[in-house]
Amino acid sequence: MEITKVLKAMADETRFKILKLLLHHNYCVRALSKKLGITESAISQHIKVLKEANLIVGARKGYYMHYDVNRDMLQKLAIEIKELAAIKRQVCHAAQAKSFCHNQDREKGGVREHGNCKSHKS
Repeated sequence: MEITKVLKAMADETRFKILKLLLHHNYCVRALSKKLGITESAISQHIKVLKEANLIVGARKGYYMHYDVNRDMLQKLAIEIKELAAIKRQVCHAAQAKSFCHNQDREKGGVREHGNCKSHKS
């Protein structure tokens, strides 16, 4: 899963609304257009982005394509976000700071505060 592609697709307000609507019921482009009050061509463009991110799937019903949310992708995204939230912050020690952390900042006389870094005076 390309998490950035999925997040970018979901970040647009209209696409997020489309996803929320499709979680409750499968709709065609025309129905989504009426529900959201935007043109069918605009909906089609949003659908294209959501499909490329593998967030929705389509099923043909007669002449119309009806769309539904790929819930497996949402579950994978939820797992990724939980894993991000579980990452523990590490304390920066003096030896680490000298080797890679803040050498350039010190040389330039720049940054004085470094969050949880214990190797400098704040």
